Amino acid sequence: MSRSPSPPFARIAAVLCASLALSPAAGCGGAPPAALAPVVGGGLIGAAAPELAAEVVSGEGPATLGEARGKVVIVDFWATYCHPCRKSFPGYQKIVDRFGADVAVIAVALDAPEDVSKEQLVAFANEAEVRFRILWDKDQSAVKKYNPPRMPTAYIVDRSGVVRHVHAGYEDGEEARISREIEALLGPASSP
Repeated sequence: MSRSPSPPFARIAAVLCASLALSPAAGCGGAPPAALAPVVGGGLIGAAAPELAAEVVSGEGPATLGEARGKVVIVDFWATYCHPCRKSFPGYQKIVDRFGADVAVIAVALDAPEDVSKEQLVAFANEAEVRFRILWDKDQSAVKKYNPPRMPTAYIVDRSGVVRHVHAGYEDGEEARISREIEALLGPASSP
């Protein structure tokens, strides 16, 4: 069976994920754990989050930032071959469960169409037991707008659509850091 080459980002990310065997705590990007803290500046921090236009795969909730207006949104870039992504999904679901209707997750899969099927993306979400919205960035248009430095990368978008925080990678404790940021963005009256 002949496979066409993956887009450059997918090939590079696959190579970076291979480094996981050499540095288990590093994640798909291969950086040491200290580099997994929120990205300072992040390129988009303080700017309007680019709109998403990707194929809806599964899940509940908004599929675009326009639909999510008024909520704090986690825009998460992930892939089926990214082991830290398997840890991040349940953490994000806990966040959505905790904050309810005030928070949404839009998880954007970067897998190349020649590498996975829609059914495989759905299976990944089902195995992680998540209900939030899963999109598939088949044409890499969203990744070009956001330019995530590693996978997973989560962009925390405030109620008015502005990127306030960026988390490149996912390690133990990330869920708590993101929850604190969301609490601050929601304000004291919205804390559960």
